[in-house]
Amino acid sequence: MPKFVIERDMPGVGGLTRPELQGASQKSCAVLGALGPQIQWIHSYVTDDKIYCIYLAPDEGMVREHAKRAGFPANKVSQVRTIIEPMTAE
Repeated sequence: MPKFVIERDMPGVGGLTRPELQGASQKSCAVLGALGPQIQWIHSYVTDDKIYCIYLAPDEGMVREHAKRAGFPANKVSQVRTIIEPMTAE
């Protein structure tokens, strides 16, 4: 299954409270449930003004459909081609 990085421009998101982030997570999960098992949210990185989400999905269109239904921006969707890490250097 292809892996995607979704960049979401969300000014001030780093200042959201735990309950606010929990609500956003619940909304995302509800939409994922409606879309079916072919799309999966792995995790997200929250910075001051952006969220970077990692998803597994059959294609970019499904990632964008999730964002549309959930009401979250998907400013940039990039398919991961490979992963490198410190062990890659060996």
